[in-house]
Order: sequence, then C-alpha cells, then structure tokens
Amino acid sequence: MFTINIYLKFALIALCIGGGIIMSFFLGFGYTWIFILIGILLLVSYFLLGTIQSASEMLQTSDFEGAEKRLSLTYFPQYLYVTNRAFYYILKGSLAAQRKDTNQAEGFFKTALGLNLPSDNEKGMVLLQLAAIQSNKNNWTGARNYYHQAKDLKITEPSLKDQLKQFDAAIKNQGQMKVAQSMGMKTSQMAGVGGKRRRPKMR
Repeated sequence: MFTINIYLKFALIALCIGGGIIMSFFLGFGYTWIFILIGILLLVSYFLLGTIQSASEMLQTSDFEGAEKRLSLTYFPQYLYVTNRAFYYILKGSLAAQRKDTNQAEGFFKTALGLNLPSDNEKGMVLLQLAAIQSNKNNWTGARNYYHQAKDLKITEPSLKDQLKQFDAAIKNQGQMKVAQSMGMKTSQMAGVGGKRRRPKMR
C-alpha cells in the first residue's frame, strides 16, 4: 500500500492549507482553492487513517521503539475509521505485551475485539493474545474461554492455525503441569496455558 511519510504529510497539510489561505488574500480564492482542497483532503486522510500502516510495518520488522513513536503520532484515535481504530488498539496491545505490561495489553486487546475487525483471522489473533495473557495470570478458565472462541472461528492464516494447535496441546498437558508444580518440580520451560486437570489412576 502506498503511504506518504507522516512528517511529509504534516508539512503538506500546513503548506497547502496555510499557504493557500495566505495566497488567497493576494491572488483571490479562485486561484488558490485547489491548494486548500488538497490540504483538507490530506488532513481528512490523517484523521481517518492515522499512522497505523507505517507503525505496523515497523512492528513487523521488530522495530518496537520506532513503531511506538510512529503510533504516538496518531493524536486522535477516536476519529480513526473503525477498522483502523481496531488495528490501532491491536498495535497498542502488542507493544504493551512486548513491554510485559500485561494489564495494559489486555485492555487494548479487549477494546480492539469490541470494534470492527475485518476477518476471523484478526479476531482469532486477538483472542489468542487474550488467552495467552490469561494463562500467564494462571487464570485457566479465562484462557480456555478465549481459546474456544478462537477455535470456533473460520481461521485461514496458517500461522494462526499452528498457534491454535499449540494452544490445544498445551491445554491438554496443563493437568500434568499442575501435578508437577504440586510436587515442587521445575516447570518454567513448560507451556503455561490452561486446561483440565487429569485425575490420577487409582491402584
């Protein structure tokens, strides 16, 4: 997707609107309205689209600091087009999770889930993020709830399908992990996600 550098966009908005208004005093509105119109269209595109595209590209290359700074240039997220607003909160949640701020990440992901996500792939991604957060909080019931919601979706993204399989396997093994924990065994390398406890066989 073609995007204009956000700093260049800010400069063009100021130049077209401000310069057009100033020029209209000397040349008349009939000669400068096109510049003002271009500036207004750029300003509207900023309000509707924000900096989501460029921040997302930075996040995909693991430039977390750059992504956070770029996302902070979206000053009015409440005016974003609803789908872009959902992606804004997904990015905010991902960045918060990267900082290990799980409470803030959970809040952002929940906000994104309540907005207009374009497909089941995005919904599944958010639900799996929430399931992982709940498992890290040792809330197995919450983790299973989000996992089953994701499992009921029509997910087509191969990487998300793999994550679902991994989560399913971890849930099935969670009972064994609880037994190991109760015996004082180290479980730091085991998958920390929820599931039903397996009842030991009676002899």
